[in-house]
Amino acid sequence: MSTPEITQRDLRSRSREIMDAVEHGQSFTVTRDGHQIGELVPIRRRRRFVSRQEFVAMSRNAPATNLEAFRADQDAAADQEARGAYER
Repeated sequence: MSTPEITQRDLRSRSREIMDAVEHGQSFTVTRDGHQIGELVPIRRRRRFVSRQEFVAMSRNAPATNLEAFRADQDAAADQEARGAYER
């Protein structure tokens, strides 16, 4: 599916209509004097909640975790935070 092209003039004169379309997921390529100058794309919204079932499904293919190495990494990070970011 190709992205529709709109002219700079269309963007100015139909901004409300175009922004409503962007809000609903539509993207546009903006042109000036027949040349593509930019893209108008919706912002990707990140979901904040993942259901337990989705988490389980995503975790099935995750590599095995070495708990000792994980805990050592956590301890090392906690030690750095306790000392402060600017101490060496």
